[in-house]
Amino acid sequence: MADEAIEDLGGKTPLEYASTPNMDRLSKKSEVGMVNTIPDGMKPGSDTANLSVLGYDPRIYYSGRSPLEALSIGVPMKDSDIALRCNLVTISEKAGAFEEQTIIDHSSDEISTEDCGVLLQAVKEALETERYHFYTGTSYRHCLIWENGETVELTPPHDVLGQVIGGYLPEDTVLKAMMEKSYAILKEHPLNMERKKQGLNPANCCWFWGAGTKPMLSDFQEKTGKRGMMISAVDLLKGIAVGAGMGVASVEGANGGLHTNYEGKTQAALKALLEDGYDFAYIHVEAPDEMGHQGSVEKKVKAIEYLDGRVIGLLTEALDAAGTDYRLMVLPDHPTPIRVRTHTADSVPYLLYDSTAPRRENWLYNEKEGKRSSFRVDEGHMLIRHLFEK
Repeated sequence: MADEAIEDLGGKTPLEYASTPNMDRLSKKSEVGMVNTIPDGMKPGSDTANLSVLGYDPRIYYSGRSPLEALSIGVPMKDSDIALRCNLVTISEKAGAFEEQTIIDHSSDEISTEDCGVLLQAVKEALETERYHFYTGTSYRHCLIWENGETVELTPPHDVLGQVIGGYLPEDTVLKAMMEKSYAILKEHPLNMERKKQGLNPANCCWFWGAGTKPMLSDFQEKTGKRGMMISAVDLLKGIAVGAGMGVASVEGANGGLHTNYEGKTQAALKALLEDGYDFAYIHVEAPDEMGHQGSVEKKVKAIEYLDGRVIGLLTEALDAAGTDYRLMVLPDHPTPIRVRTHTADSVPYLLYDSTAPRRENWLYNEKEGKRSSFRVDEGHMLIRHLFEK
């Protein structure tokens, strides 16, 4: 959600520009400040950032992104296995070699899990071996397990949007060959041919990245004293929760896109907190990040407005009506600025609301207000203590 000032928005960030009456209301009784969720020297990924927000120091607990996703979809990992993210992406289909193509869309127009399942099955039948195993995840996000593999350096596809792929392909010859073969299989697949007729981007190539080993997270409840529930459409977040012994809610229609089931996520949080005895709910909304990757100012603003009205507004209204005291924190895991269409390691603004607190400041919640406040958290994994310790 965090971004930079944008000329088309009158020099405001999307968060400043969006209509956010609920966050504006909460901010008056909140601590507003800045937090650094990405440790120095680490890549600004959703994996490291969300580990930080949940109180896990990535320098200790991070073992790669894909293993966390593998946990979410129930992949049995051995200590010697390497998990890799397998995105089904859109690359150009111009004349020339595979290496000369350009990556167009890291999400293949936010392709459905059902369509991806069909396409991944075709890849699996052609490319799976005794050492390489494909597993279906959610939407365009899937998993490859490499038995007795190596933690090779690989580039996230959203970091090379609009660029020729040759300089970003794996150095490992087998992985590179599988990517090229997947392109040959998928660009002619009937489902992709139909997608192109409908004006949709084809999911025409497997892109491997995020290699890592089996994760070992400490139990969240033992660590914090709080029983936690994860609510997310993204396998990475679900995997962190599984590894940390948290509950994982299943929300129909939650897809990680702009038109996800916001109300369903809110209701899942309320059920966990008010009915099922959970102390803590982590509601993850992917849409602002996805719209940042797409480079759409209009859609990113809309995603923020949906978050404000269809999650934060509904959630606080219900908690207030229930007559319960509560604390609520709002923050991005990392910035995804429209200008670069990928993640950066800059600090992000946070809002910490306490329903029992008096009015604090006449401020709003956005990057500018966070930077002018005196509240700073340099070690992101310490932030959760602000939420849990009064």
